[in-house]
Amino acid sequence: MIVCHCQKISDHEIHAAIDWMRASDDMTMVTPGKVYRALGKRPVCGGCLPLFMSTLERNENAAVPSDIPDLRQPILDPIAHFG
Repeated sequence: MIVCHCQKISDHEIHAAIDWMRASDDMTMVTPGKVYRALGKRPVCGGCLPLFMSTLERNENAAVPSDIPDLRQPILDPIAHFG
């Protein structure tokens, strides 16, 4: 099925790009921008992004790796932090 008509990207190409990204780096964060870049393309009108996202979310390799550490640090003293 064609997902992006402007760039002629199919759901099979999206899944292949996600699988390739995950195989090359199992800790990568899969984003639409990275998928477009992996395919050598960029979004044009943005009309496909809802379908693009639902296609991306259906791929089990697109999930955030469970063993990524929590990168957010609590702010203990907001006044000192924001000055």
